[in-house]
Amino acid sequence: MEETERKIEEGKDEIWCRETVPQVMKLVCSSLPLTLSQTDLISLLLVSPWLNRTLLSSQPLWQSLSFRESNNAGNRLIAALSLPRYRHVKKIDLEFARDVEDSHLILIKQKCFESLQCLESLNLNGCQKISDTGIEAITSCCPQLKNFSIYWNVRVTDTGLKQTVQNCKHIVDLNISGCKNISDHGLQCVADNYPELVSLNLTRCVKITDDGLKQLLHKCLSLQSLNLYALSSFTDEAYKKICLLEHLKFLDLCGAQNLSDEGLSCISKCKNLTSLNLTWCVRVTDKGVISIAQNCTSLEFLSLFGITGVTDKCLEELSKSCSDKITTLDVNGCIGIKRRSREELLQLFPNLKCFKVHS
Repeated sequence: MEETERKIEEGKDEIWCRETVPQVMKLVCSSLPLTLSQTDLISLLLVSPWLNRTLLSSQPLWQSLSFRESNNAGNRLIAALSLPRYRHVKKIDLEFARDVEDSHLILIKQKCFESLQCLESLNLNGCQKISDTGIEAITSCCPQLKNFSIYWNVRVTDTGLKQTVQNCKHIVDLNISGCKNISDHGLQCVADNYPELVSLNLTRCVKITDDGLKQLLHKCLSLQSLNLYALSSFTDEAYKKICLLEHLKFLDLCGAQNLSDEGLSCISKCKNLTSLNLTWCVRVTDKGVISIAQNCTSLEFLSLFGITGVTDKCLEELSKSCSDKITTLDVNGCIGIKRRSREELLQLFPNLKCFKVHS
């Protein structure tokens, strides 16, 4: 009798594992990529044959690959892309991954070309062993790429950027921050081919001049985010052209030493701005900031850090139009502003949460 009951219970357990668990997993599969790490997901494959089949049949689970900050990332990426489950991958994150070289990307082109045909997002930030050769190889596999980031890569030049533009026609988010060998020529390729570009980060691209920036601003009129952090060589004439970007929401001009009140007044025509970084824009005074206050009434983030030419007057004007919206305001180092204690700033901007952006 006991033996019979034991077999019945075992049979119930088997049915539960074979039928109930997969059914439950099908229901939750859509949220698993957001809640589980890649390692955890692969571990689940080993739980049972039934769970393994269920997970492998759910394509959305295998649309993202991350080897962020990992060792031996190049070989691991090749191994992953060789598996059938990653044949429709849409996102690859190799930010600061180690051991990723041109040879790995060339091998991916040779062996895993089809696996990248649906790729939409590629993050190669900090992969400093990759050159133009690797960029050409990997982008030639990604015709659907929309988001591309190669932050802090000093080996990539205009040639690599030109090849990216030729291979990937649909990029809307481009981060070439810290790519110090990209010049006006490379930026010209971007301007000519990406009129629908939404986000561009040019931080520390020190070879870019007024001419390159002006070409971009005349042609990429859909930009909503523009990062010009630590680029001090542009003149006021170039900054004035930013006013062409009527959809602009995010603008970082930290260190724009040549930006004047006149240039900032032109920028104030970008009425949709919600985030503006004017840190160390040392020529700016109350006049320029007041123009921003009067025209950019949706501001949530503003840094005036280190600007000695602004006073309480500009804050009073800001409080008239943005008092209920600004949540981040940095006026540290603004010696002309006397009312800059937390309590005094909260009287003007009651929703302030952050008082310091730069340390």
